[in-house]
Amino acid sequence: MEEIRKQFEKNVSITDADWQLFASKLKRMEYPKKSVILKRGNIETSLSFIEKGIVRFYIPKIDNDLTFSFSFANSFVSAYDSFLTQTLSTYNVETITATVLWRLTYNDLQEIYQTTQIGNTIGRIAGEDLFLKKSKREISLLKNTAEERYLSLFLDRPELIKQIPLKYIASYIGITPQALSRIRKRIS
Repeated sequence: MEEIRKQFEKNVSITDADWQLFASKLKRMEYPKKSVILKRGNIETSLSFIEKGIVRFYIPKIDNDLTFSFSFANSFVSAYDSFLTQTLSTYNVETITATVLWRLTYNDLQEIYQTTQIGNTIGRIAGEDLFLKKSKREISLLKNTAEERYLSLFLDRPELIKQIPLKYIASYIGITPQALSRIRKRIS
């Protein structure tokens, strides 16, 4: 839980009283590998912080799921569009590895916004973190080749990339597993 406070305090200091209220609302949840933590058609009710593990976002398809995002330890994770609007999610959120999340419900976050000095700043920091990840991904899809997207993911998280099945990585960078295999042979 202290990692969450460290994330926030990179940008702003938090009083002990505000932190205690915020921390009292967090619920620690452990998920085994391949657990769907949000299924398409359900509403995202939590904003979470990943203590340990890897999470992927994907649109389920009959032939191949379309993976469009990954989240790693020490970052926020949420089907944020569904969370903000409290409407049905159009995609699944699933653990790739055994994962530990610290979860905060939508209603608890609203209470924190209203009763703490730092609440809105906490929400803004989490929202900005999620937005920046999404923006980086979209720009990469428009600007970079599949090989560049793979290398970027590999350079950003070399220790974790080995834990993600190649079919998810291929989908994430927008190519087939066979094309990814050719890229990996070419750069090794």
